[in-house]
Amino acid sequence: MAARNLEQWLSYLEQLHPSEIDMGLARVQDVAQRLGLPRIANKIVTVTGTNGKGSTCAFLASLVAAQGLSVGVYSSPHLLRYNERVRINGQESTDQQLCEAFSAVEQARADTSLTYFEMGTLAAFWLFAQAQLDVVILEVGLGGRLDAVNIVDADVAVVTNIGLDHNDWLGDTRDSVAYEKAGIFRSGLPAVCGDLDPPERLLTQAARLTTPLVLRGRDFDLAVSQKSWHLRGLDQHGQPIQLQGIPLLDLPVENAALALQVYALLGLAWQPETLIKGLCAAQMQGRLQKVQLKWQGRTLHLLLDVAHNPHAASYLAGRLQAQPPQGRRLAVFGVLEDKDVSGLLDCMQAHISTWAVAPLPTPRSCQATYLHQTLQQRGAQVERYQNIAQAIEAQCAAATAEDQIIIFGSFFTVAEALKWLASQTVV
Repeated sequence: MAARNLEQWLSYLEQLHPSEIDMGLARVQDVAQRLGLPRIANKIVTVTGTNGKGSTCAFLASLVAAQGLSVGVYSSPHLLRYNERVRINGQESTDQQLCEAFSAVEQARADTSLTYFEMGTLAAFWLFAQAQLDVVILEVGLGGRLDAVNIVDADVAVVTNIGLDHNDWLGDTRDSVAYEKAGIFRSGLPAVCGDLDPPERLLTQAARLTTPLVLRGRDFDLAVSQKSWHLRGLDQHGQPIQLQGIPLLDLPVENAALALQVYALLGLAWQPETLIKGLCAAQMQGRLQKVQLKWQGRTLHLLLDVAHNPHAASYLAGRLQAQPPQGRRLAVFGVLEDKDVSGLLDCMQAHISTWAVAPLPTPRSCQATYLHQTLQQRGAQVERYQNIAQAIEAQCAAATAEDQIIIFGSFFTVAEALKWLASQTVV
């Protein structure tokens, strides 16, 4: 059989296991042992949470890279290319690298059935091991306790925050979600939580496992002024540290503070100028991403955000409220059917003048007719379109140079927007 290209591999992986999600670690651990994977990096960080995982990983990777250290990041989902999921020293993995990794995992798994995510996780681990990296940052895909990423023992475990999402898998209370996310904790190894109100079950799990838990609001915190912010926290020996005069950032400063505290626990060099440079260099597509677009003689302002649950939408709404536009805000909105649409709209409706809704290119999409009816019943001004691109074009046609177009609701929504922007004049 001829060697598969990346597209063929990904198609193969989608058909490999009878279900998209199959929680449990036994199969992945078995194949990892057959792969003979060594410890995949000198230092390892695992990151879970309801929101903010991606930006926390981006900040932490940028901090490590600023020190001249090698760093790998595994994240999901991707926006445009699978290659985005595995980054080494800031570069996306190549098709050839991924194909070699998938081939190695395929050979090792023999007759063990793995899901798409499990195959991808082991392939990422294989690539990281080959690269002999200083630090690897692993974003948990779903939950924590039974996620494939959790087969490794991390030097620092991170919980960004705890809200309700994926209720079918994680439960419908913050306590049940906290239990799943605390599954990445290890006895004697530190964990950091960025939630100001951590559920009791997170605290009890840390105590049961004898995991030293570093909490925001108790052990570390940030203070924000008009033009800058500063951090206070603890180093790996429990001694106080601080970083002052950090510029305000486009990405959430709460996640930057969390990343700084995690970085401090890794015992790496604490050099203020280098750390600030690292924070300022962090970037992420689809998170509070501002785009200026030339459209029919006008410069239009777009904001792309993957907010897809009430917790993320609440944060987005807060940022919008803090930065009122000169004109109106026009929304382009698409969402998956298993998401809390009412909760999303509760957060965002007060900030939006008109809505353009559309289905997403996945069988899991919420129907645009439902979104249209729901918004109409709420008294909103809304129009329905066949796809996200048409919805964006309609809002661009209606917008003035003073308006802002907010594109949100799902990774799929932002991915469709990025594909459409690729053919436009972005300034």
